[in-house]
Amino acid sequence: MLDETVVFDLAIPVEVFGRVRLPDGRRPYRVRACGPRPHVPTEIFTIHPPWGLEALADADTIIVPGRSETAGPPPADVLESLRDAAARGTRIASICGGAFILAATGLLDGLAATTHWTAAQQFAELFPKVEVRPDVLYVDNGQLLTSAGASAGLDLCLHMVRRDLGSAVAADAARLAVTPLEREGGQAQYIVHEHHPVPRGSLLEPALTWIEEHLGEELTLETMAARCGMSTRTFSRRFREHTGTTPLQWLLRARVRRAQYLLEHTDHSVERIAVQAGFGSATAFRDRFKRVAGTTPHAYRAAFRGSR
Repeated sequence: MLDETVVFDLAIPVEVFGRVRLPDGRRPYRVRACGPRPHVPTEIFTIHPPWGLEALADADTIIVPGRSETAGPPPADVLESLRDAAARGTRIASICGGAFILAATGLLDGLAATTHWTAAQQFAELFPKVEVRPDVLYVDNGQLLTSAGASAGLDLCLHMVRRDLGSAVAADAARLAVTPLEREGGQAQYIVHEHHPVPRGSLLEPALTWIEEHLGEELTLETMAARCGMSTRTFSRRFREHTGTTPLQWLLRARVRRAQYLLEHTDHSVERIAVQAGFGSATAFRDRFKRVAGTTPHAYRAAFRGSR
């Protein structure tokens, strides 16, 4: 089902489900593109879905792709068709921003869901009854499934194939799509952890600059507070007021950012990076890095080395 779709989101289920073959050569899925009207404009070209919303009535699985940010609210007939399909027991999955359409039906209320990490905050504000999980690639609630960005939609489609037909068939579909059947880590490894804003001229501004220049040293709450000429209690309070986080949480993310840079741009060993970023030991580095980035330093380097 599509409406003002992000074209890549639509291509993913067509590519995955359309290529699936059973060991005897049979095609287990029939893929149809459906829309609320005959002509669906996108930002690139116009799509002419061969089927209307009535085709959803006998669908076993419905994939809801993303929509253009300028598309406006989902059409009422689309939402009603999805509610009717859910009442019949149809499996419904969304890719990327398609989670906004699925959530607008109310079907996700009380359930966990995900969407692209850049839209997670807006999603949480619009749908407070949904538990937003911005750190995962996809969420499987059984009948209702959601995925993060477009490539996570590929992960979700392969997951559904494996659920339907087993690992061997899914692995073959993954090879045809030139992708692993399972990716290590979650969406957290792709999130850019920006600095929390600090007002220009604030007492904290020079202190935070100094901290970033000395990340490789042993830094404690007392050390950082003394740099600002404050007690630890006053420093912690003002830090949270200015940045929305605690000094130690800010320090951890600053060290992870430094480690990410070194993993991407140098050949330094994990042990050396652990010292350079201020984690001390490689064991502590691996544990804290995975806690924030959602993957291991080795896997992060493999995925992002030379990609920026």
